[in-house]
Amino acid sequence: MAARSVVTGLVLTAAITVAIAGCGGGGAARTPQLSSLPLPPGARVMTNVRQCNGGSNSYCAIELVVQGPGFRSSRALVLAERDRLRAEGWVGASPTTGDQLANESPHNKLRVTYSTAFEDLKGADLGWIQRSWPTVSALDGTLFNRGVAMSVLLETGSR
Repeated sequence: MAARSVVTGLVLTAAITVAIAGCGGGGAARTPQLSSLPLPPGARVMTNVRQCNGGSNSYCAIELVVQGPGFRSSRALVLAERDRLRAEGWVGASPTTGDQLANESPHNKLRVTYSTAFEDLKGADLGWIQRSWPTVSALDGTLFNRGVAMSVLLETGSR
């Protein structure tokens, strides 16, 4: 009788472990890699913040602030990013706000949303989008110093 309850307990423990692993497990596999994002020549990543959603469909996204000191304006940097993504086979997608641009990678493995530093700060201030404090602080500092920068959100795609 005692051996039967031990076996039942082990089977129940294994079943619970499998069920928990299925609920949001594998979040690390759903984190995009920065190296997968094409950037225009001369652009460099200033901040890189990982943000995760631990719900039943858990995933992590990467918030970036990208500087482009060789570009005339932040808008020119954003347009150079758009052109680079298109040249790599990424296709246009619907952004969160009208001030942003968005693209999906070939085979929908990644999704990127990006805009000028000013436009993303405006969106965060008005509550249209959410950005982490380190990202907002970096965007704010770049604007204060009249730097050329864009805000980028890299997420896993629908596949």
